Amino acid sequence: MILYLHGFRSSPLSMKGRLLSERMAALGRSADYVAPQLPASPKLAIEQAFALVDGVPADELTIVGSSLGGYYATWMAERLGCRAVLLNPAVTPLKNLEQHVGVTTMFHSDEPFEFKAEYIDELRELAVARITQPSRYFLLAATGDEVLDWRDMVAHYAGARQHVIEGSDHGISEFADHVDEVLAFCGVAAA
Repeated sequence: MILYLHGFRSSPLSMKGRLLSERMAALGRSADYVAPQLPASPKLAIEQAFALVDGVPADELTIVGSSLGGYYATWMAERLGCRAVLLNPAVTPLKNLEQHVGVTTMFHSDEPFEFKAEYIDELRELAVARITQPSRYFLLAATGDEVLDWRDMVAHYAGARQHVIEGSDHGISEFADHVDEVLAFCGVAAA
C-alpha cells in the first residue's frame, strides 16, 4: 500500500499526487493507493493518516510525502517501521511556516485554509532529529527548489537512497520522469 501525503496548502490533486494515482491505476493497483486531503492541523493530519494505514503491515506500506507531507511521512515511518519516499521534504518547517499563520486559500481551489498559531506547537511534536534506518528512506530532492534548501534534505537523510535533481523546482515539474523510480522503491513494479 502507498499512502501519499501532500504538502502545505496542497491536495491529492497536486501534480505529483495525480501522477502517482494515474500510474497506479495504469498498473491495476488503484486499490493500493490512498491520498487523503489532509486538514491544516498537523495533529489531525497525523491522526487521519494513521487511521488510513491501521492494520497494514509495515513491510507492505510506503508513505510518500511531498514537502510538509515529507515531514509527516518521516515521523510516521519512524513510528511504524515502514518505507518512506520524500519529495522535496520539509526538514525544519517551524522556521518556514510561522510566516503563514492566518487564513489563505488552497493551491488547487478557492477553499479557505486556516493555519493557526497553535499548529506550530503541533509541528514541533512531530520533529525527527535523526532517522534511525536510512535504508527505509528514498529522498528525491531538487537543487532548484525555491521554497526549501535541498542541502538540508540531503544532510537530514544521510545514508538514505538519494536522487538529487539538478535544477527543477519545489513542485518537481518533471516528476513524471521519476514516478517509476519512486514506485519501484515502494515495491510496485512497472509494467
